[in-house]
Amino acid sequence: MGDILTGACSWTDRQLVASGWYPRGRRDAEGRLRHYAERLPVVEVDSGYYALPRRRNGELWVDRTPDGFRFDVKAFSLLTGHPTRPEALPPDLRDRAPGRGPADPALLDEVWGRFAEAIDPLRTAGRLGAVLFQFPPWFTPGAPAERLLEDTAERTKGWPLAVEFRHPAWWHAEQADETRELLTSLGATAVGTDMAQGLTASLPPLVPVTRPALAVVRFHGRSRAWGRGSKEDRFRHDYDVTELAAWVPRLRRAAQQAEELHVLFNNCCGDAAVRAAETMRDLLAAPPG
Repeated sequence: MGDILTGACSWTDRQLVASGWYPRGRRDAEGRLRHYAERLPVVEVDSGYYALPRRRNGELWVDRTPDGFRFDVKAFSLLTGHPTRPEALPPDLRDRAPGRGPADPALLDEVWGRFAEAIDPLRTAGRLGAVLFQFPPWFTPGAPAERLLEDTAERTKGWPLAVEFRHPAWWHAEQADETRELLTSLGATAVGTDMAQGLTASLPPLVPVTRPALAVVRFHGRSRAWGRGSKEDRFRHDYDVTELAAWVPRLRRAAQQAEELHVLFNNCCGDAAVRAAETMRDLLAAPPG
């Protein structure tokens, strides 16, 4: 069975910082990351989606974490076809921001290069667990999407590429096998999800293992406000132990097919995500009963 690493989708979320999970004396930038890395073995850098990351941050993160710790970095919004605000770009690129239209190819090439430079310290140090490309809800199966996925795989050659779809059609019964085959052919990890079921945008609770080196599951909470309202409305959920325990057999089966499995909690309200990650870690460590 492969290693199972549990963690949260941020260690800097303002509600987590305010929750008291970080002890006194460890609430500055360095202290928070060192404390987090003592408690959990993997974290997602969700800030990489909202602003183009910087190489210096990656260097500091390497210095502040032990060997074996993993960072899963969420790809910058422009690289996944999401609208990108000018302020999210470095100052010298802001006048070229595309807004809601397609990005200029030269700008896209420049952003790809800077993103690669920013994550290089993590790659070099062996700390980069995955680079998560979360595609938008309007990214649906078909030839245009496949071309973009192929281009993404080409640009990320040598990276641990992980792909999360937000449109449920990718995992509908009639499409799921084709989706698995596509991601396998591209050498990409398919990201499984947990979320509220019965909504128009609900993704099924699957753990599709498409790359032997790594499998990833992201727990988004079970809010009925998915797809609307504030970030807190969409992700507010406090997993109870029975909800987490129901996932244990599924996660163990996935870990038998992959060298490493990352289980990440995105229910970012207070310390709910880190508490869920610690509970899931303990459940997975217990002997099967």
